Amino acid sequence: MTTIDTARPGAAAPEVAKPAAAARRYGKARDALATAGFIAATLGLWEFMVRWMGVPSYIVPPPSDIVMALYRGFASGLYQRHLGFTLHATLLGFVIGSAVGIGLGALIASFRYAEMLIYPYVIMFKSMPKVALAPLFTLWFGLGITSKIVSSAIICFFPLLVNTIAGLRSADEDRLSLMKSMGATRWQTFRYLRFPSALPYIMAGFELGVVLALIGTIVAEFVGARAGLGRLIQIMNANMDGPGQFSVLILLALIGLTMNLIVRRVKKWVLFWDPSAQSDQTSGPSL
Repeated sequence: MTTIDTARPGAAAPEVAKPAAAARRYGKARDALATAGFIAATLGLWEFMVRWMGVPSYIVPPPSDIVMALYRGFASGLYQRHLGFTLHATLLGFVIGSAVGIGLGALIASFRYAEMLIYPYVIMFKSMPKVALAPLFTLWFGLGITSKIVSSAIICFFPLLVNTIAGLRSADEDRLSLMKSMGATRWQTFRYLRFPSALPYIMAGFELGVVLALIGTIVAEFVGARAGLGRLIQIMNANMDGPGQFSVLILLALIGLTMNLIVRRVKKWVLFWDPSAQSDQTSGPSL
């Protein structure tokens, strides 16, 4: 008599999953170690070359001086005050610019007359250099935080606008026809089909927009500000403080990287159904 194996098909799945998970953890640890080693080697070469060639510190400081400048800045509380101002303006500008970009993009993608009337002005405004607009924002809104928020919002507005329009128009035509044949309203079609289809595009716009919002804030602080990391760079430049300037630039790079990583983490959580989002592949066009 033939013996039939009655074990459930998924019974061995945990045993198979354990080596796979261990391999993934090992791969991540190996990649992190390789990245850390490359950074350490780069910094070591930088330190050696600067000191060996005798480059003045106000031109290109060695990494050790930059680290000391970072320590002094945080120990004195100077960096915290300016960092808080810059982060406040950046986050508010990002939220406002993203909300307006998504809202206007949905309006343009959903209504033909809105596209005819509004989109040409948006394109013309987009062609203007934002650096040239920053002095106007400072003139209109003053040296306080308002002009920084406006500059930040304007720069991150366009990626969200373009990606929202592209995402809403990427909905599958067969599914649109099916919902129309079932008598779905415009709002139901938007809620259950168009907006879910646009989410990967919108999240891609968030990834780019959050970094551009920081750039917009710094540009406005360069033009005129009472506080902020951009203002701090100007003060250090006037004092020929090379290590201080490099320390603030590195701080800005770390802030941009951190905000981008947070958005990517949120993207994985929101787009749990999208395989490309789980594999850290950017979906949709970016501006």
